[in-house]
Amino acid sequence: MLTMQERMFFGIDFTSAPRRAKPITVAAGRLHGAVVRLDGLTALDSLEAFSAWLAQPGPWLGGFDLPFGLPRELVVQLGWPTDYAALMAHYAALDRADIRARFAAFCDARPAGAKFAHRACDGPAGASPSMKWVNPPVAWMLHAGLPRLIEAGVHLPGLLAGDEARIALEAYPGLLARELIGRRSYKSDTKAAQTPERLIARKDMVDALEQGRSRLGLRLKLSHAQRDELVADASGDRLDAVLALLQAAWAAGQPRYGWPEGVDPLEGWIASA
Repeated sequence: MLTMQERMFFGIDFTSAPRRAKPITVAAGRLHGAVVRLDGLTALDSLEAFSAWLAQPGPWLGGFDLPFGLPRELVVQLGWPTDYAALMAHYAALDRADIRARFAAFCDARPAGAKFAHRACDGPAGASPSMKWVNPPVAWMLHAGLPRLIEAGVHLPGLLAGDEARIALEAYPGLLARELIGRRSYKSDTKAAQTPERLIARKDMVDALEQGRSRLGLRLKLSHAQRDELVADASGDRLDAVLALLQAAWAAGQPRYGWPEGVDPLEGWIASA
């Protein structure tokens, strides 16, 4: 039986169009009791680099900041497969223009205030619907990321069996961020919006993580240099990767990785929601 200390944990801040200026950011750490020690941060500046990273041997468990499923209501309405593997293969085979057209038509036919279909986990997590294609474009994150997880053969608990030495869970850093600092904004990719207020919010969040002030019951262990790096990153990508890392480490110690009873196996669940 694998101990928590022997397994590596990862938090992945994903983007569907990684590049040098905006890479996929990976936080790596290990769990010692109730302490998660941050081992390091890695930048992956292409989807090919992400696929290569996924192939590394286990044992590891990662929290990935991208949706792992679509709302059943949407899938049924569009007449798409209701078997998870078949649905993901179907979705991956569509191009983005086709997806956008189908999703837009779905939304146009619905009343104001209820345009999007939601998964059951969206409400508890405070997450955007996984069919959203703008602000944030999480539908493209699903389209770019999930097929690569499946191709790499990782295990998706509750969704799709794979290599149980490499386990991938859906994470959402915003859920933990709100618990730590409320609705305060802590990041922006726009230079003009990288304000002193957001810097202070990141500092407060790192303080809270180091002191273990969340319901996850875990404390983050950082070096001085790591702490400075997380606070200084105005994009928040490094901090989001660390938040996903904490969610992954928490989920590893829960029955069914923290999934409640009765989760829809087509939609999936967000760790710690």
